[in-house]
Amino acid sequence: MFDVAIIGCGPVGALAANLLGKNGLKVLVLEKEANPYPLPRAVHLDHEMMRLFQSANVIDRVKDDMRDTEGHLHIGADHGVIRYMGTVGKPRPFGWSNDYFFYQPELEDHLRDGLSAYANVDLRLGTEFLSLTQADNQVTLTLSGPSGDYEETARWVIACDGASSKVRKSLGINLDDLQFEEPWLVVDVEVDGEVTFPALTGVPAEANLQQLSVMMCDPNRPATVVPGRGNHRRWELMLLPGEDDQEMMKPENVAKLIGPWLEGVTHDIVRAATYRFHGLIAEQWKDGNVFLAGDAAHQTPPFFGQGMCHGLRDVANLAWKMSSICQGAASEALLDTYQPERDPHVRAVISAAVDAGRYICVLDKDAAAARDTEIREKAKKQTMPQSAADLIPPVSCGIVAAGTAAAGERFIQPFVATSEGQSLLDDQVKGQWRLFVANHNMLVEAQQVINDTLPLLDVTVVDASTLEDKGEILSWLANKQAQAVFIRPDFYVYGTADTDVATLITTLALQLN
Repeated sequence: MFDVAIIGCGPVGALAANLLGKNGLKVLVLEKEANPYPLPRAVHLDHEMMRLFQSANVIDRVKDDMRDTEGHLHIGADHGVIRYMGTVGKPRPFGWSNDYFFYQPELEDHLRDGLSAYANVDLRLGTEFLSLTQADNQVTLTLSGPSGDYEETARWVIACDGASSKVRKSLGINLDDLQFEEPWLVVDVEVDGEVTFPALTGVPAEANLQQLSVMMCDPNRPATVVPGRGNHRRWELMLLPGEDDQEMMKPENVAKLIGPWLEGVTHDIVRAATYRFHGLIAEQWKDGNVFLAGDAAHQTPPFFGQGMCHGLRDVANLAWKMSSICQGAASEALLDTYQPERDPHVRAVISAAVDAGRYICVLDKDAAAARDTEIREKAKKQTMPQSAADLIPPVSCGIVAAGTAAAGERFIQPFVATSEGQSLLDDQVKGQWRLFVANHNMLVEAQQVINDTLPLLDVTVVDASTLEDKGEILSWLANKQAQAVFIRPDFYVYGTADTDVATLITTLALQLN
């Protein structure tokens, strides 16, 4: 029997398998396609995903194929800037850039290649999920493979099988519709040169249009231009009322739409497809020992590029919890915190994306002009997120020390000086859980309490005053008026303490058991 069976080996399923494999669980990964889908779909991820790849030991495989870009720019109906979420010259407190663009077939190859490091991970391509039953705290899967139908059992199942999830449908789980649906044409192009933009006003001097995701909030046709990796570019173009999907996907119509952006530039259209941009969230993410993750659990409009990021956060959340249970460090009830933690998180970001979509998709010229004025005023007062990263709310419930400073926030990742130069914090401080304290005396006390109350939990205790990180963690603690901070395996702050670190640790022990 397997500890975990993962259905679907796109980026979300593959990351789950890498995280669980690294932690020693016996994992079955099922993918109905024999080869990765050869065309791009998702294109954007953020610093938090790079940190997850770092924790899964696949960062060296993926980073060279990532394009580090400079944020987002929204252009109004008058072709003037209404909102700039640029990152040039701004700090990178989490160690990575806010925005990366990639080519999904390459990313999937790299993540699947990472599984070769784990003898405890069994990847089966060309194997389709047919049905499941649950009994005696385990799941029996009926599968169809190259040699016919057969069964496998697992303690848990993670369904990463996409928006049309067969697992979700088999469980009869409904989707909560956030009342956003717009048809868009997505065009992927290999471009031998620079994209041509119309004359724009108000573009900041440091803004490089070739390095930004540019949203044209033009009532004549809203469109986004995305700078993919290498010479890959993507256009997302809203279909107007009365336009037919199939007609708009015809090569001559696609060429007409993107032609003005590529005058005199050699290019090759790789793919053109129409999508309905949705805001949908599953009403139930856990059914017994089966968990929905990624697009199987939620679908978001792409206006902040968080669709795949949501799914990677889902499986990072599940992976550390399943690992803790298998290690004997937590009870099975820990998994009941999955949806309570993730649903509000996803819902907040999808709601922000839906709100952005509603103002982006305005087709009435007078309404668009009024919108531009309103957005510019909000941007001037800085009452809107300054970057896509600012959209991510803290974890508000579940395994957090509620009421302590910074509980549920993402924790920083400074560079640490080493004998060979410098490296990121997570490469220097190992352990699934990290407890940073302000002095040696607190370290001794904390270690003793951990030994007594959390003997099976993989915790590393660090005296932050000894780190060669330019004092960044001590500064973070001082800013939060704290002397200790406990970090979860997914890099969210469990909680902080002033002098009473023992209570912080024992509170976690009670929550895990």
